[in-house]
Amino acid sequence: MTNIENDTPVDDGANTEADAAEAANPAQGENDELAQLAEQVAALQQDLLYARAETQNVTRRKDKEIADAHAYAATKFARDILSVADNLGRALAALSEEQRADEAIKPLITGLEATERELLSVFERNGITRIAAIGLPLDPNQHQAMLEIPSDKTPGTIVQEMQAGYMLKDRLLRPAMVGVAKAG
Repeated sequence: MTNIENDTPVDDGANTEADAAEAANPAQGENDELAQLAEQVAALQQDLLYARAETQNVTRRKDKEIADAHAYAATKFARDILSVADNLGRALAALSEEQRADEAIKPLITGLEATERELLSVFERNGITRIAAIGLPLDPNQHQAMLEIPSDKTPGTIVQEMQAGYMLKDRLLRPAMVGVAKAG
């Protein structure tokens, strides 16, 4: 409360308990204030650590995404070119021994074989590898079972490959389509 005439504070005797406690022990009020400030500093330090960790995680994720984008940029193209390799392989497999011995088409066969070797070499340079299948147990991460075939092999063993599967580095481009040995 103030005196209206000269705006000087007037003590009306209505001190709060906090004022009374502070007046009785001024060091206690300072200690409470220091404790509150220390808590605020600790909370801000914790927030800063979380923010730094989150920033590092975002940076790490960004770097991994960039590396993956570079490593796997040609995935769609690689999938598309697999059909070319399949058709070239089928063309060569369809040739009989008589056709291979025919001198008239021998240069054509030599050219097809050279093209297949070059294509496989390009695959190798770019990290595209063929998935092994025949004689191995079925791996659903790399093989797609198309049918069961009666066989004397252990059930679940791959006994026929209908279409080759391929990996691009450590990612599956296309699963191998296979026939597996049937139980009993």
